[in-house]
Amino acid sequence: MRLQCEVEVLSRHLPVLGLKSRGKGVRAVVSLCQPPRRSELQPGAGAEPGSRACLLVSTRKDKQGTRYELKENVEQLFMKFVDEGKATIRLKEPPVDICLSKANSGSLKSFLSALRLAHRGCDVSIPLSTPTPVKTSEFEKFKTKMVITSKKDYPLSTNFPYSLEHLQASHCRLARLDMRILCLKNLRKLDLSHNCIKKLPATVGDLTHLRELSLSDNLLESFPVSLCQSTLQKSLQSLDLSKNKLKALPVQFCQLRELTHLNLNDNELIQFPFKIGQLTNLRFLAAARNKLTILPCSFKTLSLEYLDLFRNTFEKPGVLPIIKLQVPLTLLESSARAVLSNRVPYGPHIIPFHLCGDLDTAKTCVCGRFCLESFIQGTTTINLHSVAHTVVLVDNMDRMEAPIIAYFCSLTCYVNFSDMLK
Repeated sequence: MRLQCEVEVLSRHLPVLGLKSRGKGVRAVVSLCQPPRRSELQPGAGAEPGSRACLLVSTRKDKQGTRYELKENVEQLFMKFVDEGKATIRLKEPPVDICLSKANSGSLKSFLSALRLAHRGCDVSIPLSTPTPVKTSEFEKFKTKMVITSKKDYPLSTNFPYSLEHLQASHCRLARLDMRILCLKNLRKLDLSHNCIKKLPATVGDLTHLRELSLSDNLLESFPVSLCQSTLQKSLQSLDLSKNKLKALPVQFCQLRELTHLNLNDNELIQFPFKIGQLTNLRFLAAARNKLTILPCSFKTLSLEYLDLFRNTFEKPGVLPIIKLQVPLTLLESSARAVLSNRVPYGPHIIPFHLCGDLDTAKTCVCGRFCLESFIQGTTTINLHSVAHTVVLVDNMDRMEAPIIAYFCSLTCYVNFSDMLK
């Protein structure tokens, strides 16, 4: 029984001697073996039941491997992160911790179950191999990067190496996302650009370590809300959706708060999500050659290093404001303002689901307060250098300004800040 993973063997004597470990694992093949008895050391002879099982750790530099006895020699198993392909085997003699990482979680669980039986001296139901040197081909399966740039090179009959961290499958004419890709739990970078993908499955959110996702030059018409509410909220840092057919992004898109790079060039976007200001880590934003007519109010809270809004259909600020004031305020409006102003936690387990939606879509007044359905809406212009260090010209007229929505929660605010609309 063999397991491909990364291994770091730590001696528990190092801290006593004032030494530190290297802190980095190496590619290895960990085998659960059963040495044959002397009477059976003949060609073709296998391991005899009842002989002691051992653990064999083989690396590319040491293909013979290092052998560790298992019977009554496992002090403790650390399996808290086994679903992430990580575990630690603590041995009594020698006093070492064998740290396993980047393993297939299912294979790792089976391996540890068999190892526990071997420690107890029980018969292991899974056939155990004899301790033989590992072939170089075994390590070649442990790939972390794969680049496919044509349809003929795309694997159809074989699976992707589960250890992949970077996968590029471009120009392969993929019409949908290959479900085998969604089993690659170690993926950190996924490039599916230049394909024909029209829809993303919600299970993309199960790639818990995904940091970079490129879907440039596909046929996407929408971005799923489910992905915005998945584990991608904590991991995704770079997203390329350029050259698609996106007309809008959901409000929940702004929950991807770890995003630093966002490319939306060459789509059909009519507007940004109105809470785009919540992307506080965003530093690179490109949305050239879309159909943006106006920027949302929260756009002015962004702090960017690079901004490109070239060739959008920005309109001139409207002269007359849109007045939707309610006097007196409704109970819903007053309650919503109080909840938001005092940052009272809310959720569908506390209040009705539709009320959560109303609170999520509340508008922010220029004074900093909130408003739901009672407001005055106007438009003004914003100098894009106020939100970004480097700005690409909006058009060929050397303009650096764009129209932006402004909200006023009351007539008093409108009077006090009406100079903004001039």
